[in-house]
Amino acid sequence: MDRRKRHIVVLFVAVLTAALASFGVYLTIKRMPVREVEVARRYVVVAARTLPTGVRLKATDVRVVPWPARSMVPGSFSTVDAVVNRGLLAGVVENEPLVDGKLARAEAGAGLPPAIPPGMRAMSVKVNDVIGVAGFIDPGTRVDVVVTIRKRDDTTSRTVVSNLQVLTSGTRYDQQKATDGKAPSAAAVVTLLVTPEDAERVALAQAEGTIMLVLRNPLDSEPTVTAGVRTAALLGQAAEPPAPAVKAVTKPKAQPVQAAEPVPVAPSRIYTVEAIRAAKRTEEVVH
Repeated sequence: MDRRKRHIVVLFVAVLTAALASFGVYLTIKRMPVREVEVARRYVVVAARTLPTGVRLKATDVRVVPWPARSMVPGSFSTVDAVVNRGLLAGVVENEPLVDGKLARAEAGAGLPPAIPPGMRAMSVKVNDVIGVAGFIDPGTRVDVVVTIRKRDDTTSRTVVSNLQVLTSGTRYDQQKATDGKAPSAAAVVTLLVTPEDAERVALAQAEGTIMLVLRNPLDSEPTVTAGVRTAALLGQAAEPPAPAVKAVTKPKAQPVQAAEPVPVAPSRIYTVEAIRAAKRTEEVVH
């Protein structure tokens, strides 16, 4: 046998030996019993499906699952009875643990009112696909309110309220359809969390013009301060300065002229003077 054939035989034997050894190791590992490490667990109540804000929880809306005891969720519940008939203050997704901070008190009822903090108000505004930023406004997002007021001579747009939190998007009927798995229709209203002063500004903006919602980054908490824009400035024209106010000049009242009292004139006296010139005697009258 020449050298080339010997090399081929040695290579074949080495490959076959390696394959048999690998197969034997595989069979040995496969026959080893599985060792399970016991982990201490506790039970936690989680959402059985995605639920929107304001839902009154029922027993079918939640379930109990095992949870590692070393990684317990603060404020969680271990029994279903602890969360039933309590309203959701914020929406939850499927398999999300329910915590005390997202549930209203048992006597507070359900719906949106328990989710409104003290001193704040919930105000709904009518929107469409354009005003509602093409459906990207979801509960928890932050928006600015811009109003456009049209006048006969000029039109003005300006931000009237900034950094408002969206409580809900759509009506309760829309949310119920989304919860039931049906395709929700376009949201017709958006409910905003406002102060009483901001509620008055938004109400006046809706009555006097057209409002738009502007989506903003939730990490951007700086208030929006602008001077607004007019049609003339939008078209690159210099805005006409306002006409100076004409100050009314009041004329002083004419004082009544009193007639001057006549100065009494002393009556002139008449004197008679006797004059003697030479031998002639005469009398002259002098005033």
